[in-house]
Amino acid sequence: MLKYFMLLKPIFRLHCLLLGIVCLIALPVQADEKAMIEYLQSLNLGQLTEMKVTLDDVFDVFDGLVKKRRLTVATGAEQSTERAPAVTTVITAQDIEAIGATDLDEVLETVPGLHVSRDTVLNNPIYVIRGIYSSTNPEVLVLINGISTKKLFYGNRGRAWGGMPVNAIARIEIIRGPGSAVFGADAFSGVINIITKGVEDIKGTEIGMRVGAFNTQDAWLLHGSQQSGFDIAAMLEYHNTDGHQEIIDADTQSQFDKKHGTNVSNAPGPINLSRRNLDARLDISRGNWQLRTGYQGRRNVGTGVGMAQALDPAGKYEADRINADLTYHNPTFTKYWDVTTQASYYDTTLTGYQTLFPSGFKQAYPEGRIVLPSVFERHTRFAISGFYAGFAKHLVRVGAGYNYEDFYKYIQRMNFGIDPATGKPLSPNNTRLIELTDTPYASMRETARENEYMFLQDTWTINANWVLTGGVRYDHYSDFGTTINPRLALVWQTRPNLTSKLLYGRAFRAPSFSELYLNSQIMKGNPNMQPEIIQTWELAFDYRATEYLNLALNLFTYKISDVINFQTSTNTESQVGRGLEMEARWKLTKNFSVLGNYAFQNSIDKKYNHDVGNAPQHQIYLRTDWMPIPNWYLNTQINWVAKRKRPYGDPRAELDDYTMVDLTMRYKKLKGNWNFALNIRNLFDVKAFEPSPGQNRGSFISIPNDLPLAGRHFFAEMRYHF
Repeated sequence: MLKYFMLLKPIFRLHCLLLGIVCLIALPVQADEKAMIEYLQSLNLGQLTEMKVTLDDVFDVFDGLVKKRRLTVATGAEQSTERAPAVTTVITAQDIEAIGATDLDEVLETVPGLHVSRDTVLNNPIYVIRGIYSSTNPEVLVLINGISTKKLFYGNRGRAWGGMPVNAIARIEIIRGPGSAVFGADAFSGVINIITKGVEDIKGTEIGMRVGAFNTQDAWLLHGSQQSGFDIAAMLEYHNTDGHQEIIDADTQSQFDKKHGTNVSNAPGPINLSRRNLDARLDISRGNWQLRTGYQGRRNVGTGVGMAQALDPAGKYEADRINADLTYHNPTFTKYWDVTTQASYYDTTLTGYQTLFPSGFKQAYPEGRIVLPSVFERHTRFAISGFYAGFAKHLVRVGAGYNYEDFYKYIQRMNFGIDPATGKPLSPNNTRLIELTDTPYASMRETARENEYMFLQDTWTINANWVLTGGVRYDHYSDFGTTINPRLALVWQTRPNLTSKLLYGRAFRAPSFSELYLNSQIMKGNPNMQPEIIQTWELAFDYRATEYLNLALNLFTYKISDVINFQTSTNTESQVGRGLEMEARWKLTKNFSVLGNYAFQNSIDKKYNHDVGNAPQHQIYLRTDWMPIPNWYLNTQINWVAKRKRPYGDPRAELDDYTMVDLTMRYKKLKGNWNFALNIRNLFDVKAFEPSPGQNRGSFISIPNDLPLAGRHFFAEMRYHF
């Protein structure tokens, strides 16, 4: 533990500097603030709740004076974040609206210790939590209403994720750290649970639209009401954009042009980031029953910098994702039992048209090297769990479930490689597409995975100040076997305004089907691959210094074993990491509040004793919310990302640090119908980049100058609620 406090020492000056800045901001605190506080203290609970809409001024970092941020993702039971046996963050719809976020990625960048990087494949987001980075990002489990969104192919959210709009989101619950004892596979570095809006969140009908840079148009319709005893919430969201047009200076084909004396690369040229999305959700509940359905359609999804890191301006993907879940929840099933049963279904399809290399590649391929993949998956899940309160001072949770995940169709068409009809290589001048589906030359085979699990968890209230939570989950997989993952959390109410936590957790990441079964010319899967394992130890403090100032500090260390190396198809590597996260929420006046956090991590690849690379070692996020005049709100965000080293073997210098500033000005009457906003992202037009991969098998770097982020851009928004 001593090394953690030594770790804090060099950061102390930075912390003091930030505190000094906030203190300067606090100078204009009104002279009658003390009198106002004394007046509030004289009110009873009911009166204080009535005052909330005036004091919160619509957007407040404390989410109200009385209401505390609560979550279910940590244990399955609703509890306050400060008493949860995990390091958690809850982001509400109020927060999302205040910062002017239009996509999930913009929201997650505000979380301490979480950075949103980018992959070369379709510019997909990489949610880097505490320095754990990989291009396909299977280490983070993303849930929508508690249902996993992961796919079998890469073990992540899918190749054509296409972003997620935020207008239908009620709140987002985030665990930083392992969660396999509750959620099973892939709750490895963290869990992100997206809760969509219900009747009470919408309360009527909302119509909205947004236009802005990059030829972007958004529209949405939300409705929530009670009909014939049913609570019905319906949500429809549309998004269309060309994406930003930042330039890629050189790509893989640029290197081949030098080698073969050609000039066919599309670089320098813009990154391909177009997409057209449709999201629809329906939530119907009555009594103990709830039915939720959803659809996410993705069309015209650009290929980013290209599947082979060669610009592909015409490449497009499309995807359809359909989900449904039926839940029965009875909190008084018997005297001591609170029971939940759930059946869910998730169907995904993906089709791509991509040109790996342009026309003239190697002085051949008149139409370029073309691949048209199609992937089809079905996920069927059944679960039952219950809380038992029949033991004094104990709340026991038990559960079991069964998942059947079916990779039931894979179609592959291309104009190069081996012709299955002849068994011979196709001519470089071939222009016809060949079908490799269900042949020995197909890159993937169709197969399925079964998962049975059971878990046990006990929350023991030792006394009024001490709570011990222990749990274990057993998982059996049909392809790689059994894994057991425990957790232990001791929560101490050290003082009425100070909570301390000591946490331990073990989690696993299941190997994806591509890691197990891929059969391409470049990479081979290994059916004997085993899951990655992480063990994490954490020490956390939550301190409510005053009614208007909340501070938090988290210290962590972790060790990852059996790291999956996709290049060699083995479990031979390990990684260790340590770091800290600090948070502060401060309501300076009834019209001005500040939220800030700082995160540090140091993650080492043990094989080379070298920084894992690509993830920022330092992050600072600062948010201010200000109501300068009635009904007008100004939100400012500052995000500093620093010290991103390269992984072992990448000879390039560290990426440059960057500081992004965003502004949102909003007009909103508390009891009115209209809501207008103007949002400016990257106010100072900073040139910022996310890391591209290092050297490939050809011993050169395909995108040597990294992946550019968007420059300054604007959005205007209008909402009407009735």
